[in-house]
Amino acid sequence: MVGLVLAGALPPVDQQVPGTPTATVAAVQGNVPHARNLPDLLRATTVTANHAAATERLAARVRAGAAPAPALVIWPENSTDLDPRLYPQVYATISAAVSAIHRPILVGTVLQDPLRNAGQLWLPGSGPGAIYVKRQLVPFGEVIPFRGLLAHITSLVALQPVNFTPGHRAVVFRIGKIRLGDVICYEVGFDNLVSSEVRAGANLLAVQTNDATFEMDGQRGETLQQLAMARIRAVESDRAVVVASTTGVSAIIAPDGRLLAHTSTWRRAELEARIPLVSQRTLADRVGSWPEAAIVTLTLAALAWAAAAAFRRRRREPDRQR
Repeated sequence: MVGLVLAGALPPVDQQVPGTPTATVAAVQGNVPHARNLPDLLRATTVTANHAAATERLAARVRAGAAPAPALVIWPENSTDLDPRLYPQVYATISAAVSAIHRPILVGTVLQDPLRNAGQLWLPGSGPGAIYVKRQLVPFGEVIPFRGLLAHITSLVALQPVNFTPGHRAVVFRIGKIRLGDVICYEVGFDNLVSSEVRAGANLLAVQTNDATFEMDGQRGETLQQLAMARIRAVESDRAVVVASTTGVSAIIAPDGRLLAHTSTWRRAELEARIPLVSQRTLADRVGSWPEAAIVTLTLAALAWAAAAAFRRRRREPDRQR
């Protein structure tokens, strides 16, 4: 009851401070081939080409006056699985898209030496720049625990022959008045990762994700769950969130959790919306995770007390029976 009273005294989460700056941002969903029997190289270049084509389509609409020019474009995780530094064709494809839209693009890329899952900001005229490296790697997906032991039991470890190297810090990309904090795929489910981007100064959040593997049989549970998590993060941090997915659902989410724009799955699409760039930190971000730790501690203490009390009662019962 006390918590409800205190919550009611707080201002609405979507109540913006007068004078809050805004920016138009875009998310590109390039889509991927449904067939899984294409050679890896062909599939990877096709995915990158799809995202470049969608970006160039958006650029054409901007030039025609049919769409506002975005301050930033966000591509999803794995929009290129080939390190652009090592593949000139991939580098040229991304560069052409950046030149067409003439705005920075956050590209989801796989970088080599060491192997990393990253978001890299490409700038018009200067190419690839700052990177954010995924910190929370997927067990048995991006990293194989107990690889040496499991190799004696199953050949499946060969599907991921080299472990990805995790990042170790929050990164805020600076694009004009935008301060962009990025998380990749299921990192959106980890409180500390998202809040660390806000603490580092982010006034806009991005979730780059690749849901293609989870949607091959038509299931949408994973992508909808991830979208729900992103909406919670928006409310929790009072930040707009851009979800960019290879196959959907991609979305632009307002700080109050409303969907300003969203796509369906398995189609090429470009989203745009004007969003507020909120700088103040919410109570949730200021307080951090200690309430959760306190609740867990109190719960464990209560369970231990109840178990101890039950044990004492059982010990007293034989004495009463005598």
